[in-house]
Order: sequence, then structure tokens, then C-alpha cells
Amino acid sequence: MIEVDAGRFTVGVFQDVAWATKGIAALIHAGLPPDSLTILAKEAPEAEALLAQSLGAKGSRLDIAGVGPAVLHGPMVGPLQGSAHDLAKLGLAGTMRRVGFQAHDGRIFEALVARGGILVAIHSEPRAADALAILHSYGGGNAAIGAWTGRV
Repeated sequence: MIEVDAGRFTVGVFQDVAWATKGIAALIHAGLPPDSLTILAKEAPEAEALLAQSLGAKGSRLDIAGVGPAVLHGPMVGPLQGSAHDLAKLGLAGTMRRVGFQAHDGRIFEALVARGGILVAIHSEPRAADALAILHSYGGGNAAIGAWTGRV
């Protein structure tokens, strides 16, 4: 077991691209920089357009265990992937503890994204409470601040 300190993220899952678009716009309007945001969604033209519009990025494509083909971009991708490309093998359920969440949180996020939800994460510990409030206000389901610092 090794201890991982990849920083804290605030995470929520929007029910669809329309809700995610509004939530992301509110986060950016509140002063959270686009480069602090991570978007992860099932692969679809609407999700790819959301990445391009919100983050100015094409995003990477990856087959994620428990989710299937997905598009993703942002600072949370590196810690989740690790050096062994673990998202493809372990999915969100097996990797979310690296960013402050317990495995059961990862299973919830994984199930919501697999159903078509849009996961949005913010890497801004000083503004975590602000990000959480915005996620809740704009429909970010299961929104939480990663705080678990156990061993992985």
C-alpha cells in the first residue's frame, strides 16, 4: 500500500449535457479557471462538443471499466490514470480514492456516468466550498469534496 496525495477535488455528476453546460458556465463565471476543471462523460458527439466549448479541448478517448467508451480532459485524469493506466482496468470505483474519495463514492460516480451523466471535477482546494455550492445549485448530483486521505 502506498499513500497518494494528488490534491483534493470537488466532484459532481450532472444528469446530461444541458445541465452540465449550465453548471460549468456558472463555475467559470464564479472565477474558477477552466484549466482547473475536469470533464468525464460517455463518448457521444454532445459530450465532445461540451469539452470543446467549455474547456477548449478535444479530450481523450478511453474505454473505462464500468463506463465503456468515454471522453475526458482535465487535471483529475492524471491521478486517476496513474502510471499503469488504471481507469481502463479499475474504473472510477477503483481509482477515485486517489483524489480523496472512498471506493463506494467511486462506484456511485461510475454508475451515474455509465447511465449518461457528466462528471465534472474542480481542482481548487481553496475554493472547494464555492465549487460545491455551485455544483449543488446547478444540479450536480452526489456533489462532494474529496477529503479521505487513507491509504490506497
